[in-house]
Amino acid sequence: MQVEPLPPVVAPHPPLVPTPPARAVDTFFYDNKIVRDFGVATVIWGIIGMLVGVLAAFQLARPELNMGTAYTTFGRIRPLHTNAVIFAFVGNGIFTGVYYSLQRLCKTRMFSDRLSKIHFWGWQLIILSAVATLPLGFTTSKEYAELEWPIDLAITLVWVVFGWNMFGTIARRRERHLYVGIWFYIATFLTVAVLHIVNSMEVPVSFLKSYSLYAGVQDALVQWWYGHNAVAFFLTTPYLGLMYYFLPKAAGRPVYSYRLSIIHFWSLIFIYIWAGPHHLLYTALPDWAQSLGVAFSVMLIAPSWGGMINGLLTLRGAWDKVREEPVLKFMVVAVTAYGMATFEGPMLSLKNVNAIAHFTDWIVAHVHVGALGWNGFLTFAMLYWLWPRLYRTELYSRRLANTHFWLGTLGILFYALPMYWAGFTQGLMWKQFNAEGLLQYPNFLETVMQIVPMYYLRGIGGVLYLSGVFVMLYNLIKTANAGSLLADEKAQAAPLLPAELVEEHQGGHWHRWIERRPVQLSIGATIAILIGGAIEMIPTFLVKSNVPTIAAVKPYTSLELQGRDIYIKEGCSNCHTQMVRPFRSETERYGEYSKAGEFVYDRPFLWGSKRTGPDLHRVGQKYPHSWHYNHMLDPTSMSPGSIMPAYPWLFDNSIDYSTLPRKITVLQSLGTPYPAGYAQQAVADAQHQAQGIVQELRKEEIEVKSDKEIVALIAYLQRLGTDIKVKPEQVAAAAAE
Repeated sequence: MQVEPLPPVVAPHPPLVPTPPARAVDTFFYDNKIVRDFGVATVIWGIIGMLVGVLAAFQLARPELNMGTAYTTFGRIRPLHTNAVIFAFVGNGIFTGVYYSLQRLCKTRMFSDRLSKIHFWGWQLIILSAVATLPLGFTTSKEYAELEWPIDLAITLVWVVFGWNMFGTIARRRERHLYVGIWFYIATFLTVAVLHIVNSMEVPVSFLKSYSLYAGVQDALVQWWYGHNAVAFFLTTPYLGLMYYFLPKAAGRPVYSYRLSIIHFWSLIFIYIWAGPHHLLYTALPDWAQSLGVAFSVMLIAPSWGGMINGLLTLRGAWDKVREEPVLKFMVVAVTAYGMATFEGPMLSLKNVNAIAHFTDWIVAHVHVGALGWNGFLTFAMLYWLWPRLYRTELYSRRLANTHFWLGTLGILFYALPMYWAGFTQGLMWKQFNAEGLLQYPNFLETVMQIVPMYYLRGIGGVLYLSGVFVMLYNLIKTANAGSLLADEKAQAAPLLPAELVEEHQGGHWHRWIERRPVQLSIGATIAILIGGAIEMIPTFLVKSNVPTIAAVKPYTSLELQGRDIYIKEGCSNCHTQMVRPFRSETERYGEYSKAGEFVYDRPFLWGSKRTGPDLHRVGQKYPHSWHYNHMLDPTSMSPGSIMPAYPWLFDNSIDYSTLPRKITVLQSLGTPYPAGYAQQAVADAQHQAQGIVQELRKEEIEVKSDKEIVALIAYLQRLGTDIKVKPEQVAAAAAE
């Protein structure tokens, strides 16, 4: 029987979907002039900042290079160096890369050319104000935040301008998704704003003098919450954003892993903010806060290395280019240096390692591996990549770029290795006991003289590194001269429809949802960075048991307060700490370990971060007035072989009492228990105490006028650490009066 075939199954016609109309393509122009301007500023300030750094390096070996003037001593130019390389060199480098990449990632010109110009010139004026004020001794003494309150206000305003321009650009983008580099730019803007505002809370005394809103332990916690995260969110996160843009561009390869970049971003910004207390291990900071800092510092290695691995593996299949292309050479070393520094940081936060390394030159080596290798080399790579594109020509000389690479690499090695050696030497010599149970090196100066050769080598490393920057400057100038600036670069892209910016996520990776919403991304990032700081700071401020008070501790007298401000002005805390840690080696050398309650009236705290000289917290009454007088006039007269500079101007400058009543009033408003009406009698009280010091000096045949700054400084030094030596019955008698 014949079976007829079934009729073919005809699928119904698919519903007709109207073809979307061809979308009009916008023509617009990228602003390359602002990129060029920030790039030029990067190079100029880099050279200036590094020149100051080289001078400071050799000053530690040859104190006569302090030049015998108040304005060029190590204590004053060291913060000038750090501010110049961090905020001038690296800061302008950040803005160079952000202004170039953000326009292209968003497919639009910057939101406002006027805001771009205000940002550029405002930032340069802030840097110039630092150059003008720091050598004059106007400083808060807070590390990486030394600039006084009017400049802090200016930084806030200019930073807002930058954020306004950035978010305005993102809002009118023609690209739906926000690339990973933009996530890091957003986190940088938000976190730096929070860090700067919280740490800069201060009460003005005069135009260029203020007192911190925080005191003692709280001030130290806030400062190193800021200080550590200034490194995290000014020297790290924006440069990770630049790495995610420029490394794939230079290699011609996509980023290795999108998922890894998500984990890297969110875990990094959440964990980093907790790690600040590892700068304060074994200090008077509460133990629980120290432990939190250690725990999160150790965890930090995972996201940090996630970023490094993502960068290096992006070069898969492109390693042959590294041999020939100087840009990639710089980038590979930069990412490797980032990995080294972010491994060493968690290691240094371990208490047993920190006990040896803290306050030594090991920390200086660690910081400069990151600064010179990660920030410096990535900046150089970016400039070498950008300049031919901005000027529509080839790089003038690859050979010179390679020469720069090797000079820079040798410079890092000559800088870092001697500092590691010096740090190991210091840490071990400070703790060494002999067979009799006594300190092997009781004279601190013995440990200093041992490492002076390392300071020479460090200076030579700085010269090598700086010479490479001069080679780059020549190369970039010749490149620019061979072409012409493409100030407005033509581009085309279809605009996004309003619905596309808010359309719900349909398929794809879940993280795409937040990438399309910069507001939600910003809120999430802000919450992530606020949690750690809040959990560490709020209990330290509100729970009194975290800072036990000591009845014997009294506010500084008016003359001691003047002396303390002179100590701050001269930058003494750059070389001397005021924190005796609870180690036998330190209590044998300096005396009783430091207690939290001793610092309740210290605004700002002066615990320091490095011991080029000995700790001074117990120096009060240890030596006669004449010792301090002669030591400041000629350090070698009291300490043969000392590398400390002389301070002859302290013997000529008169004490400025004009703001003293206002200082007392401000401190009273902050809770310092000066007697009512003390502001009116503060000058007379200071003059009376000064006369007593002068009379004591006269007994040792030293003649000095009572209104000279040296007298106030002696008063302050003789007060340090003496409060806890007061007997309980003396406290009771004083209270009864």
